[in-house]
Amino acid sequence: MNELTMLQQASILALPLLFAITLHEAAHGWAAAKLGDNTALMLGRVSLNPLRHIDPVGTVLLPLLMYFTTGFIFGWAKPVPVNWNRLGNPRRDSALVALAGPGANLLMMMLWGLTARFALHLHNLGGWDWVSMPLIYMGGFGLMINAVLMVLNLFPLPPLDGGRVLVSLLPPPIAYRVAAIEPYGLMVLILLLVTGVLWRLVGPFIDGSQQLVAALLQFLF
Repeated sequence: MNELTMLQQASILALPLLFAITLHEAAHGWAAAKLGDNTALMLGRVSLNPLRHIDPVGTVLLPLLMYFTTGFIFGWAKPVPVNWNRLGNPRRDSALVALAGPGANLLMMMLWGLTARFALHLHNLGGWDWVSMPLIYMGGFGLMINAVLMVLNLFPLPPLDGGRVLVSLLPPPIAYRVAAIEPYGLMVLILLLVTGVLWRLVGPFIDGSQQLVAALLQFLF
């Protein structure tokens, strides 16, 4: 997208980024409600309205600033409140609630991939570039940012979703020790990020997930 102006890039990035982050959080609330805890539902957080999930810094300012200065995107939405004690089977259900967020990102990878494929067919017809080109860029970015968020959140470090899944699978004595890392998890994540270690670990999975979804869509459509 280097040939686009900064304003054009921002307009193309905004929608996929916004929904990638906010629907990830809404999915956690939806899964929690299905499994016995309606806290997020009562607070209006099980919603497709991005305004209910936006953190002005983590959802908008930081991701755009990082993209235009480093080419990398990192951000977050307001966490969805979950009362783990209300879940029917807390150990099992906490893992299912955690997996709902990355699952939503996987679904959005499929939808944005379909958008890009449709736009490419439209482009090949000729005369529709004013519609097809923005959609191609948007679909490609939507596929990428959802792959990043899905894989990154599955990293087995509390408080990331992968960390919660890991805690739910470990024997209680070990799970307790791993869960104790949670207050320091964000600092560990940032350290891994700035040293480049994180991307060496998750980069192949991000690329592989995009290739897998693209191959699946090509096979199906």
